[in-house]
Amino acid sequence: MDLHHLTATEAVGRFRRRELSPVELLDAVVARAAATEPVVNAMTEEFLDEAYDAARASEARYSRGEARPLEGVPLVLKEEQPIAGRLAEEGSLLERGTIADVTHPIVERIFDAGAVVHGRATTPEFCCAPVTHTKLWGVTRNPHNPEMTPGGSSGGSGAVLAAGSTVLATGSDIGGSIRIPSSYCGVVGFKPPFARVPGLAPFNSDTYCADGPMGRSVADVAMLQNVISGPWAGDPASLRPAITVSGAVESLAGVRIALSYTLGGYRPDPAVVANTAAFAEALRARGAIVDEIDDALLPWGPDRVLETAWAHFGAVMGPFIESVGQAHPDTVDQLMPYTRAFIVSTAGAGGYVPGLEAESAFYRPLGELLERYDALLCPTIANTGLAADEPCTDSAAIFSELMTLPFNVVGRVPVLAVPSGRAPNGVPTGVQIVGRTFDDATVFRIGAAAEAELDLWTRAEWWPAL
Repeated sequence: MDLHHLTATEAVGRFRRRELSPVELLDAVVARAAATEPVVNAMTEEFLDEAYDAARASEARYSRGEARPLEGVPLVLKEEQPIAGRLAEEGSLLERGTIADVTHPIVERIFDAGAVVHGRATTPEFCCAPVTHTKLWGVTRNPHNPEMTPGGSSGGSGAVLAAGSTVLATGSDIGGSIRIPSSYCGVVGFKPPFARVPGLAPFNSDTYCADGPMGRSVADVAMLQNVISGPWAGDPASLRPAITVSGAVESLAGVRIALSYTLGGYRPDPAVVANTAAFAEALRARGAIVDEIDDALLPWGPDRVLETAWAHFGAVMGPFIESVGQAHPDTVDQLMPYTRAFIVSTAGAGGYVPGLEAESAFYRPLGELLERYDALLCPTIANTGLAADEPCTDSAAIFSELMTLPFNVVGRVPVLAVPSGRAPNGVPTGVQIVGRTFDDATVFRIGAAAEAELDLWTRAEWWPAL
């Protein structure tokens, strides 16, 4: 495995054994970013002076036996998560030059845990699209196939991980924004249940929304999740006590998993179905009982999902973006077309209270299913990719191919997104492991077992050469 594609878990092990220094690993990922960024375009800025100071400090901490949980691990932050005193542009010309006056709590925790933060990753404008291209930062491309998108909104994070331009990354997820890039980029991502990870207003109170970790292995994602989760004094929704998760490989004997290819009406590509079936077989090989369920047990489908979710977005995210535009009336015409389409699609989609009632009704069949099963397995995305510059102006059509949004509607469930294989066009495919409400440990247990059994993204040849 090339040094720039090491997992965080392996890197920390080498640091502790004095086989590798944090400065050497930073050298490797910085060199890789310099080589790949002209193609991938996934970073908005780099903090190289600060990063090298941090890497040298981490090297000294290892020598003194004072290493912290992420000590010396190169990490890229999603630009949406602010750092006081630094740019907070949200991928929008309307916000160009804006400087943040607060730091996101997970960013504070990441610095305190010893990570070497060396850059920030691109997003679509206001994180409202499943692709990553903006007038401000240009087009971000998928390292596995540069003609295709890495997904969005955490597309830059997925791309830098796949390219080898960092070792860990952060994401956030309000409609699939961690899981979509995880699938298209062939990496691992976790959408925590609502309130597991603290956030900033107003979205810390939005049950659809969660900040979360992304990495190149289940253990890496668990490592970062354990740092960023737990209660925070600035977020009254944040859960206590803090819990930990593990990427340790265990038997799945006795674990019961429901398998759905369609979630009641989605139409996944044959390659997606085949790779999901292979993933299910890997779980059976590890001892799990995996039962394919009838659509009637989970009667969702894209039409019902969109009807329910649009009412929510129309009450929360759409007005939030509109408020930014109202603050810049002279330049509002500079919004991306997909941003305008999102606002139009969600405006007047339904009342807030009827929307809450619809969300509870939407959850009921999943809740009943998970009384009999420990987890649900399904594809992450029905298609095998979108063009890097896909306009995404038909919001309903695009979101009808994204099988992530149902699990934002029921935002208290944990979802681990892991690769399942590769499509003929070279773009990876992925699956979602959905747990019972707040049962984070089980989805990590299942994901770690599948990762070991499939042995796909643990191999050097999984990662693109570019």
